[in-house]
Amino acid sequence: MLPQMEDSPERSGKRFSSQCSEPLVCENFAKKRELMAAARVRVIIADDHEVVRFGLVSLLDDTDIEIVAEASTGEEAVSLARKHKPDVVLLDIRMAPGNDGLAALEKIRSDVPSVRCIMLTTFDNPSYIARAVASGAHDYILKGSSREELLESITGAASGQLPMRAGELRRVATTMANRVVIPDPDVPLTQREMQVLRHVALGLSNKEIAQSLTISVETVKEHVQNILRKLAVSDRTQAAVWAVRRGLA
Repeated sequence: MLPQMEDSPERSGKRFSSQCSEPLVCENFAKKRELMAAARVRVIIADDHEVVRFGLVSLLDDTDIEIVAEASTGEEAVSLARKHKPDVVLLDIRMAPGNDGLAALEKIRSDVPSVRCIMLTTFDNPSYIARAVASGAHDYILKGSSREELLESITGAASGQLPMRAGELRRVATTMANRVVIPDPDVPLTQREMQVLRHVALGLSNKEIAQSLTISVETVKEHVQNILRKLAVSDRTQAAVWAVRRGLA
């Protein structure tokens, strides 16, 4: 058996020094962890399909995004947003009947206005985009977007930046913000133009509008052009936004 050796002053000094430095190391490590946690974007995912939620969680793994909760209905998304107060909520537009994402969007923006909402959907529909804009969505991206585009949208929303460069809402919101304001709130649209505008706001094509109103497609096109000119907008989506904001659709 090796004889026990008494600690020399040097050994004791090293041990004492090491023991004294541990609290500092722990404190620095704790601060670093706090900073890292603060830098992470806290997100809630709301989609009625479990496979989609699982896919999004996997897609966002190993990033600066932390999934704090998952919801399968709009009502659940609202409840979780109130509870967790995340930076961003990813909302599917069409979920279970009575629990759609657009209704949840309105409630979240009303109850927790600090939370940014991104509509994530398969539907590239002017009516949905218009309603998303009118209800306060920060961005509107399609489920076919790349991982990089999704990350850009989430981190941009969390930091209050403009909607994703490739996103539909950036183009619409920017144009609507910069458009010439019509001084007369009662825009002189004819009754037929109002009918066409309501159909446009619902996302119907020219052919579908023509069938609904029993007029020709060419007549629909003419009405649409007149509507765009009178509203001082450049496309159907912006016209739909105008209609939704005024409760016409």
